[in-house]
Amino acid sequence: MSDLIVVGFDTPDEADKVLVKLNGLKKEYLIDLEDAVVVVRDTAGKVHLKQSMNLTAIGASSGLLSGALWGGLVGLLFLNPLAGFAIGGAVGAGAGALSGSLADYGIDDEFIKSLGDTIPNDSSALFILVRKVQPEKVLAEFQGVRGRVLKTSLSPEQEKKLQEALSGAAAQPAAPAAS
Repeated sequence: MSDLIVVGFDTPDEADKVLVKLNGLKKEYLIDLEDAVVVVRDTAGKVHLKQSMNLTAIGASSGLLSGALWGGLVGLLFLNPLAGFAIGGAVGAGAGALSGSLADYGIDDEFIKSLGDTIPNDSSALFILVRKVQPEKVLAEFQGVRGRVLKTSLSPEQEKKLQEALSGAAAQPAAPAAS
């Protein structure tokens, strides 16, 4: 089961920087992101969404492969596999791109837009859907990042640790009692 985490930032570019850092951690297998969206609200109050998953391109590439395969097989039946491969690939890519552009994967766009309308002007928010994470290692990478948790499906303890990491309030050891 995936966890949703929404973090708000005071600057319009901070969410992008955090997402770049998260993608680096993904390459190190410290976090597995199912979906990520950056929301920026400009000075005029207009909300802009930046999807991390390009569903049109994903659909087109998978459609190209399956269309080319099926087109090649049908072309073999009619003794012209190259024409079948080309036509099947073109039709498959077009159909895949269309289905990819119509698909809604991951975080619901209406939810993103409605929460994006609540952030202040000239700020940003990062919406992430996390499958797996190494919390201690990932939180250690975000020392110095300032943000606030807007919404999450984490447990209260996990949410508290995340908010402490984003506010820079590291857990301090208790001072020994004076005698």
